[in-house]
Amino acid sequence: MPWTYLLRCADDSFYVGSTGRTLESRLQEHADGVGAEYTKRRLPVQLAWAGEFASTAEAYAMERRVHGWSRVKKEALIADDWEGVRAAARRRGVPKVRRRV
Repeated sequence: MPWTYLLRCADDSFYVGSTGRTLESRLQEHADGVGAEYTKRRLPVQLAWAGEFASTAEAYAMERRVHGWSRVKKEALIADDWEGVRAAARRRGVPKVRRRV
């Protein structure tokens, strides 16, 4: 099954990736220094979060979405704090606006 995953790197940064193969084999590639240039320079890495998806397209779409998230929002995802994810998605200082249809 396809996966999207977040790795915490040795420098405490995050790497977001996705794979259509087994998650374990992809994580081993990162650990061996052949997974990605970013993680190769920041070993060791540790799995912080992983989500399984029905299709590779869905896993890749989630990867692209998470790439644009703030660190606070990624930390909320890792903590399985969906209210925190929603709160981090709101622009600070901008009140919610309800639209009339």
